[in-house]
Amino acid sequence: MRGISRRGLLGAGVGAAAALGIAGCSDKGEGGTGSSGPDKGGAPETGTTTPAPTKDDVRLIGDGSTADTGEQPHQPDAPVPLEPGQTPPQFVVFSWDGAGEVGNGLFPRFLELARNHDAAMTFFLSGIYLLPESKKSLYRPPNNRVGASDIGYLTDAHIKDTLKYVREAWLDGHEIGTHFNGHFCGGSGSVGNWTPAQWQSEIDQAVKFVTEWKTNSGWTDLEPLPFDYSKELVGGRTPCLLGQDNLLPTAKRLGWRYDASSPGGRQTWPVKRKGIWDFPLQAVPFPGHSFEVLSMDYNILANQSQNSTKGMPSRYPGWRKQATDALIGGFTRAYETNRAPFFVGNHFEQWNGGIYMDAVEEALKAMAGKKDVRLVSFRQFTDWMDVQDPAVLARLRTLDVGQKPAGGWASYLKAA
Repeated sequence: MRGISRRGLLGAGVGAAAALGIAGCSDKGEGGTGSSGPDKGGAPETGTTTPAPTKDDVRLIGDGSTADTGEQPHQPDAPVPLEPGQTPPQFVVFSWDGAGEVGNGLFPRFLELARNHDAAMTFFLSGIYLLPESKKSLYRPPNNRVGASDIGYLTDAHIKDTLKYVREAWLDGHEIGTHFNGHFCGGSGSVGNWTPAQWQSEIDQAVKFVTEWKTNSGWTDLEPLPFDYSKELVGGRTPCLLGQDNLLPTAKRLGWRYDASSPGGRQTWPVKRKGIWDFPLQAVPFPGHSFEVLSMDYNILANQSQNSTKGMPSRYPGWRKQATDALIGGFTRAYETNRAPFFVGNHFEQWNGGIYMDAVEEALKAMAGKKDVRLVSFRQFTDWMDVQDPAVLARLRTLDVGQKPAGGWASYLKAA
């Protein structure tokens, strides 16, 4: 994968809710066009390069919207457990909510950035981004009217672009997760009120829109997505970080391996909840303030321009630097102390003049290439976590935010 080689593995302010992301994390403007609405370390220095599939390798699934093309290219060698006294890698996961391309060039921009810096990412695809608006009556969202969505449906041209880049992302070695469908965050229809059965319905529909886009669109001449989504899908992030408690039983039943929906997490080593790895967005230092901000573009925005996506342009340069420094500050705090994995959430958006996209790019560049740093997907990080000695993970969890191991890693983990 990436990290060393593209082929190898691996407060206060706008209110506590905004600062920690509970009231933010909106995908509006992330892509929709409708009216509503974003060294060792268990990792080898070189990995196995799986060649891109040829036509002879392709086995079409269902209506041909997806296909089994064999092993995903650009994946790592199998991870191995940390050796006694070994320094843990610094894992960083950049993830994208919605993952739709709407003509702003952001999806290909970050695919290219990932190639240039040996990074893998997770793209949480919104299922309705592959459903033509003319067929929106096929979507039956729980506790909402038929076809409703708090993010807009994409134009046909933008659906085709999204298909192109999702295809490209998977072939580049990135993960395709889910951001579910209609992104309902408020009122009685909020995902925060959904039952496990309703989450099951939402997931079934998201998978159906991804795996039957040819039937729904009639675009039978386009190439299939090159993966079996029933095997690829092992985790997601809920809209506005709501509803995790009732999602987890369903996720467990479906065989998911992680969930990335927790708000306001701390920079410590993860635990499992209800048998699923819990990978939260994290509170990180917010330059110029005494409180911390969630590691997601929207939540930084919420504390800079009070939820407005079009703040005062004269503030953009300062906000850009503040956003960049927040991400680099969170990374540095973990890298120089407890080596807790660092999770960053984003949207393909141009809020406040696109400054958050610039911040993500600059932060990633600052992290890439450093000793022990692995820029990975959630799935790849899960693979690593699953092979570690539980006693070693328990020892890592004793380190608080910004806490260095007493006596250094060699003695600290040797004792595990």
